[in-house]
Amino acid sequence: MQPSAPQYSERLTAPRSWWVVTALFGISGGLVTLPLGTLPMLGGLIAAAALAGAVVSAYGSARIRVVAGSLVAGDARVPAAALGEAEVLDAEEARAWRSYKADPRAFMLLRSYVPTAVRIEVTDPADPTPYLYLSTRHPEELAAALAAVRTSEAA
Repeated sequence: MQPSAPQYSERLTAPRSWWVVTALFGISGGLVTLPLGTLPMLGGLIAAAALAGAVVSAYGSARIRVVAGSLVAGDARVPAAALGEAEVLDAEEARAWRSYKADPRAFMLLRSYVPTAVRIEVTDPADPTPYLYLSTRHPEELAAALAAVRTSEAA
C-alpha cells in the first residue's frame, strides 16, 4: 500500500537574516583564531560557520503536514478525529495566544519569525492538551485542509 499524498505541507524555515548572522558567526570564529595563524583561522571560520549553520538548520526544520487523516506538527501526530475547529490567528491575535492567553498545557509549535498562526481545539476527552498552537505562514490553507480531512472522515 502506498502512503497518501499530504493535503497540506509546510516547512518553517529560518529567515534569510538568520543565515547572514550564521556567516557573521563564522567570520567571528575566524577572527578569534587569527592570532594562531592562517590554518587555525580557516579552521575556526569553518567550524564556527558549520556549528551556527547546523543550529539554524535544525531550528528551521519544523514541519506541519496534514496527511492520512492526521495532523503532523513537529514531533506530534494527532488524528483529525481528535481535533475541533481551527481558528486562524492574525499577527496580533497570534501574539496574544503566544503570551498572556497561552495555556501551559497546550502544544505549541511556535516560531517567532512567523507572525501568523492557527489554534486548533483538541476534542479528545482523554487528552489533557486543550489546543494546538501552530505557527504557519499559510493559516487559511492549513485550516481548510483540516476542515476537509474532518469532513471526509465524518462522511
